[in-house]
Amino acid sequence: MMASSSSSSSPEIEIVSDSNDPANSSEKANRIDIIDVYTASAYGDLQKLKSFVEQDKDRVSLSTPDGNGYYALQWAALNNFADIMLYIIDHGGDVNAADNTKQTALHWAAVRGSIAAADVLLLNGARVEASDMNGFRAVHVAAQYGQTSLLNHIVAKYGADFDAPDNEGRSPLHWAAYKGFTDTVRLLLFRDASQERQDKQGCTPLHWGALTGNVETCAVLVHAGTKEELMVKDNAGVTPAQLASDKGHQHVALFLSNAQRAYAKSREEKGLIGRLSGIGYAPILFSIVCISTILFINSVMFAPNLPKITAVLGLWGWTAVSSALAALVMFHRCSSKDPGYISKSAKLSDHHIKEEDQLVKFDINNFSGLTGNWSQLCPTCKILRPVRSKHCPICKHCIDQFDHHCPWISNCVGKRNKWDFFVFLCLGTLTSILAAFVSIERIRTVTPWGGLQLMIVNHPGVVALLGMDALIFIASTTLTIIQASQIGRNLTTNEVANAGRYTYLRGPDGKFRNPYNRGFRKNCTDFLIHGHTSDAPHHKQHLHI
Repeated sequence: MMASSSSSSSPEIEIVSDSNDPANSSEKANRIDIIDVYTASAYGDLQKLKSFVEQDKDRVSLSTPDGNGYYALQWAALNNFADIMLYIIDHGGDVNAADNTKQTALHWAAVRGSIAAADVLLLNGARVEASDMNGFRAVHVAAQYGQTSLLNHIVAKYGADFDAPDNEGRSPLHWAAYKGFTDTVRLLLFRDASQERQDKQGCTPLHWGALTGNVETCAVLVHAGTKEELMVKDNAGVTPAQLASDKGHQHVALFLSNAQRAYAKSREEKGLIGRLSGIGYAPILFSIVCISTILFINSVMFAPNLPKITAVLGLWGWTAVSSALAALVMFHRCSSKDPGYISKSAKLSDHHIKEEDQLVKFDINNFSGLTGNWSQLCPTCKILRPVRSKHCPICKHCIDQFDHHCPWISNCVGKRNKWDFFVFLCLGTLTSILAAFVSIERIRTVTPWGGLQLMIVNHPGVVALLGMDALIFIASTTLTIIQASQIGRNLTTNEVANAGRYTYLRGPDGKFRNPYNRGFRKNCTDFLIHGHTSDAPHHKQHLHI
């Protein structure tokens, strides 16, 4: 059971299955006749294997292949029967014996990620860089089948070349991108596998990801790369975006096209214009709030063509001004404050590093708790990030409890500034309501209802204020309601938008399940007291990432 590739422009994986399933191999062994050393090895029946060898030593050999050219050691390696493999090796089995396609037992172990089998083979002299007739090494096979744990294991422990090309110039990263195994892609990028490598057809890993239309894989490649890969053309003169479009993967084509345009624009924008474009919309929003406040004071509170303001209305007016000034303070805080950057340089020996930062720095070659947590690897920051964090390609940081990147504050919203952001939204809503109320009350007595033209002529400042106020009210109220709803459920905007991608938000039945929801009251209390909701799962169960 091995992988083979065609050399056409549209690569294919062909799998020849022996119909074995290691999950219930013992059950199958009871139902299927064990007739020789090969079936005994395939189904893990050590007693029968021993009996075959010991009863007919002259005719039974563990170093010869079966009728199809496959060795007993390959069958045992496929199904991860380490005890069977040790017995075969002790009785003449060759760890480097190759079948008709030149694949060894290590290739077969890589198909199902049999780490124990790979250890037995490599500790007994198997060649980790052995290649088959297609130039596939164990790292290629592991990438083709998404066996991320085994791939990392043989690279970390036995020094396997994770960037080696096959006969067509394709690296494990090409294969992982083509098959859509995003975790494997993350691991290879984390280890600095080359994204620029082009195979004999001129295709990069991004071309291969675009070919099969896996948007998540393409997103990881784009965000972790230099963006130059977006512009690379294969031998046919096609970019990844064009390839995705030609294959009918419009969602991937749109993503890549947008990224390509953004990259081209960033290269064109230099000097002052380039620096200004990187600031975002924060100066615009700041200006709108300031202008609205000044207009309110000049055109509503102290307008010469309006009656003297009453004490009650004046109180509400100055309350609106105070609320606007408080909103500006919170705007500055959530724009300039660290949203929850996860340190790239935290060291366990640095006592001044916060505890949450100490948890992310690790050695990938020696980190025993990594298996199963591949989605937490950040190939850009080179850290193991917390579960609810995400890398922001705009801020170029991993953000703890990432909510979203807000261009209007030119900053991310995360664990450390979400409280400031929410208060800013609430103050914006309150200010817009008070300003509208006071403005309407001020002109109601001097302008008849329906006299819009008269109002525009006599009170243009009030009209302009109400127009901007309406925009602020709609935006701030909508965002306040959305954020309040998510805080009450202990969810982030990112989690709501990408719930289908995160396995920790799905229960055993595959349906949506939020392990962080501790009830509306508790979630809101935590947020108001601590500034963020709890990251601890409510139900004591392991999170499968």
